[in-house]
Formats: sequence, C-alpha cells, structure tokens
Amino acid sequence: MRVVEEQPRARDASATRARILAAAKSEFARLGLAGARVDEIAKRACANKRMIYHYFGGKEDLFRTVLVDAYLDIRGAEQELELDHLPPREALERLVRFTWAYYLDNPEFITLVNSANLHRGKHLKESDRLRSASRRFVSMVQEVLDRGVADGVFRPGIDPVQLNITIAAIGYYYLTNRFTGTILFERDFMDPKALENRLDFNIDTVMRLVLA
Repeated sequence: MRVVEEQPRARDASATRARILAAAKSEFARLGLAGARVDEIAKRACANKRMIYHYFGGKEDLFRTVLVDAYLDIRGAEQELELDHLPPREALERLVRFTWAYYLDNPEFITLVNSANLHRGKHLKESDRLRSASRRFVSMVQEVLDRGVADGVFRPGIDPVQLNITIAAIGYYYLTNRFTGTILFERDFMDPKALENRLDFNIDTVMRLVLA
C-alpha cells in the first residue's frame, strides 16, 4: 500500500516541477533574470512560491536550471540527428538546417542565451552535464569533418568549435536583428521567402568554408 500511495505523490511533484520550469522559461525569456518575478512564475505555473523555493531554491537557482535545461535540450536534439549515418556533406547540411529550424521553432532559446551572456555565463559554470553534452557535440562535428577529409570532400584543419560558432552566428544574428534589419534594409526579414533565402545562404556560406 505504501508504494501505491507514493506513486501519485511523485507524479504530482513531477508535474508541478514541470509547470514551474515552463512558466519560468517563458518569464525569463521575456523579461530576463532581473525583470522576472517569482510571484508571476508561481501564478502562471498554478503553484505557490513555497513550492518554487522547495524545488529550486531562489530565483537565481531557478534561472540556472532553466538555462542549463535550454542548452541541454538543443544538445540532445543535435545528437538525435544521427549525422554518422550520412555522407559528410549531407551531414553538415543537416546540421545547418537543424540549427536554423531550432532557432525559428524555439525563439525563447535565443533570448535565454542573451540573458546568460548578460550575466557573463556565471549560471552555467558549475554544470558538469552541460560541459559533457558540449564535448559530445564537438566530437560529433569533428567526426563529420574527419570523414569529409578522408573522403576528399572537406579541407583539413577545420576547428569544429569555430565551425559551430559560425553556424550558430549566421542564424542567431539574423534573427536577433530581424527588427532593425527589416527597417534598415527595407525587406521583411521574417517573410517565408526571406527565411528560405537566408537558409540557402547559410548552407552556401558554411560549405564554402569547408569544401576542399
């Protein structure tokens, strides 16, 4: 009987924690660490402040959890691309396409990254899980590059970290500057055709960097 009684309690706790994290992610993405309010997070999560402090500690601890989870989410999704099953050029193109689509589908990720950098990354420093996930990602990209060099498709000596920074940057900058860009360049940056053209440009740019 004791196990039966604890199972619903555990499910309730898990559901409450998930609601708090979802609400916190939305609030931190919208207002940053300084602007977000625990009261509002609790309200949106249909929880109370006591539960937030119980599960996560203070607001900074909750912010830290949200940030780490956000980075782990994209790292996990990258691992599911199964790039090792594709020819090197196809694998790299899939990664570029995925990164662009992920940014479009998860706009909160970009604003959370902005917030993380505003605080000089201090909320990520203690996460061994994140460092481990990042190492796996770098190794995955390195493996694609090595196969490409062995096949004579890619030039040698490309740093996988630098390549990833470039792939991220050419998508990230476009989207973070979409409002000013639309005004300055007199074109709708978020028009479906413009987004398609940008993806094509991103793929072409990366391929020109790596092709032998």
